[in-house]
Amino acid sequence: MEKPRYKRVLLKISGEALSAESRSTVNGEVLDNLAHEIRQVADLGVQVAVVVGGGNILRGVQASAAGVDRVSADHIGMLATVINSLALQDVMERKGIPVRVQSAIAVERMAEPFSPKQAIGHLEKGRIVLFAGGTGNPYFTTDTAAALRAAEVAAEVILKGTKVDGVYDGDPMKDPKAQKFDELTHMELLRRNLRVMDLTAVSLCMDTGLPIIVFDLTTQDNLKKVVLGRKVGTLIRG
Repeated sequence: MEKPRYKRVLLKISGEALSAESRSTVNGEVLDNLAHEIRQVADLGVQVAVVVGGGNILRGVQASAAGVDRVSADHIGMLATVINSLALQDVMERKGIPVRVQSAIAVERMAEPFSPKQAIGHLEKGRIVLFAGGTGNPYFTTDTAAALRAAEVAAEVILKGTKVDGVYDGDPMKDPKAQKFDELTHMELLRRNLRVMDLTAVSLCMDTGLPIIVFDLTTQDNLKKVVLGRKVGTLIRG
C-alpha cells in the first residue's frame, strides 16, 4: 500500500460545489461522493479537517450588494456554512464516518464551539473535523478561514478542491489557450493576481509557510491521489 505524503490536511470546498449546478441548495449525490472521497483518505491514516463555504446558499457580499448591511450579510453567510457543514456531517455519520462540527459562531445545540486543542484531539482520534462559521468575523472569506484553521491545527497543506484541474493564467472555461501552472510560489500567485484564493488567505499561507494544492475535486479519487503525493493540480508554496 502506498504511504500518504501528509499526516494532517485541511480540505477547502466551496459551497457551490455542493449544489452541482442543480436547482437544489445541496445535492445528495455530491455529498455522498464527497463523503466517499474523504473516507478513502481517512482510511489511509490521514487526519482530515474540512472548511466548507456557503456560496450555494448565500454569500455575504451578494447580500450586501442587495442592500443588507455588510456585517449582517456576512453573519448570514457564516450561518450558511454551518448549514452546509451539518448537511455533510449527516451524510458522513450515516456512512459510519466519525465526524465533529466546530463552529466559530455560537450554535451550541448543533455544533461544538471552535477550539484548536479539541479539534486536534478529534483529529488524533481519527475523527473528521468540519470547521463552520468562517472565522467568526465579518469581512473575511472562508478561504481565509481555511488558512487560519489550517495554521491553528498545524495542518501540513491546504487542499483547495475546485471544478478546475489547477491554476491557469486565464479562465480555461473561456480561453482555450489558457496555460496551466504545475507549480507557483505564493508571491507569484499574488503578483499575477490569480484569484484561486483571496489575497488575505494566500498572504497568511505565505507567512505561515503553508503550501496549497489546487485540484479538481469532481474527478473520482483525485483527493486520494493528492494525499499520496501524485502530481495532481497545481502546487503553491514559498
